[in-house]
Amino acid sequence: MFDAIVFAVTDLGFVARSAREEDDGGEFRLAKIQRIIEQCRYGVHDISAVELDDKHKLPRFNMPLELGLFLGCKRYGSSRQSYKASLIFDADPYRYQIFISDIAGQDIHAHGNDVKTAIRELRAWLATASKRTMLPGGKDIFDRYTRFQSDLPALCAELKLEPTEVTFKDFRHMIVAWLKQYR
Repeated sequence: MFDAIVFAVTDLGFVARSAREEDDGGEFRLAKIQRIIEQCRYGVHDISAVELDDKHKLPRFNMPLELGLFLGCKRYGSSRQSYKASLIFDADPYRYQIFISDIAGQDIHAHGNDVKTAIRELRAWLATASKRTMLPGGKDIFDRYTRFQSDLPALCAELKLEPTEVTFKDFRHMIVAWLKQYR
């Protein structure tokens, strides 16, 4: 899901950001996330990954925390920050009310753990939030994403990278280069 969202954001002409884009052991991870949030006008938050892990029987709440930071920045930040817009994804409609009921009343988009649905919803939201016109449709983006995914092993081989070695920046650059060639 993460890869599909990064691809779609890039395909739509926006710059995908993630805490994974930098690896500085001298910077606290939360400070890095706060800095990236401060710099971004739009935020996509997928809160669907809250299943219990096998070892500790606890969920990871990183995305709900980051959503909270984003909403807090919008509410309490400078006047420039008040223009932030966010897309909140969950797997199923209203499921979030079980584990994060305080965001009831927010417009949550359900992707059903389906990449095609997530891309379609993301495209519709970005078209509305950014007021950009003439963005390609969700099906078109999904078709390109599918082709990109099948070309990815060859792209990795070309760069002499194992797929497990691809960093976030590598991935984003591969998407940009691929789109220039095949769009």
